[in-house]
Amino acid sequence: MLTTTEILKKVRELEIKSKRLTRHIFTGEYHSAFKGRGMSFREVREYAPGDDVRFIDWNVSARFGHPFSKLFEEERELTVMLLVDISASSLFGTVNTSKKDLITEICAVLAFSATNNNDKVGVILFSDKIERYIPPKKGREHVLYIVRELLTIKPKHKGTNISEAIRFFNNSTKQKSISFLLSDFIDDKFNDALKVAGRKHDIIGIKVYDKMDMQLPSAGLLQVQDAETGKIRWIDSSDYLVQQNYQQRFFTVTENCKTIFLKAGSELLHIRTDEDYVKVLKKFFIGRNRPA
Repeated sequence: MLTTTEILKKVRELEIKSKRLTRHIFTGEYHSAFKGRGMSFREVREYAPGDDVRFIDWNVSARFGHPFSKLFEEERELTVMLLVDISASSLFGTVNTSKKDLITEICAVLAFSATNNNDKVGVILFSDKIERYIPPKKGREHVLYIVRELLTIKPKHKGTNISEAIRFFNNSTKQKSISFLLSDFIDDKFNDALKVAGRKHDIIGIKVYDKMDMQLPSAGLLQVQDAETGKIRWIDSSDYLVQQNYQQRFFTVTENCKTIFLKAGSELLHIRTDEDYVKVLKKFFIGRNRPA
């Protein structure tokens, strides 16, 4: 367990790293990626050369016999919600860091990017229950409070229920928001909840996984325990079929997860604990900046 001094030191380290990334790598890209995601209708006016044809109001145009365009204005601020899986499986990690530590760092970067853009940030920490809800607010102090909570929270439950987290988010967040759902997505029964929430909110999934989630080491007979259910079993990790089945299970769950996000009209990023998450986020932001 971290001491108060260690917590404060870790918070400060994450703040410095996040601000450096936000300033030097994500400058402008965060805003551009979500610009126009929070748009409110203003008025209809006659079509002018250069207007986006996607915003032609065909009903009004038909009534008057010539084209009219819908005008929108960008809402001054966005609400960014971080839905963070803190179930027992998030503690797993074999290479550079645990899934939980990596998720905390990614959340810090996203939160500081949001607050630098004068957006509000809120957090839902969940296992198979809602463990903590931090309503969205602005400002550095609020982000530092979020980072401290991410570092220190001890979940009361071990399992994962993504549906419950999404439903809580959808019910508690009335305003359209940008939402990042960070998990290893071991639970794959959240398709209906994501579809419903995806109609109102812009949801981006970030699947964080470890190398050993995908591939067993060849280490002979091992006693393994499921972190979430507590079940213990013996496996022969050197057996070819055991390794193949283990890997196939990972790919099946991953493909199912991709399909769920695709059907909900949402995006899914994949980040491994030994990979550079900055490159993945940067690619995502830049991809969003490109015109459709």
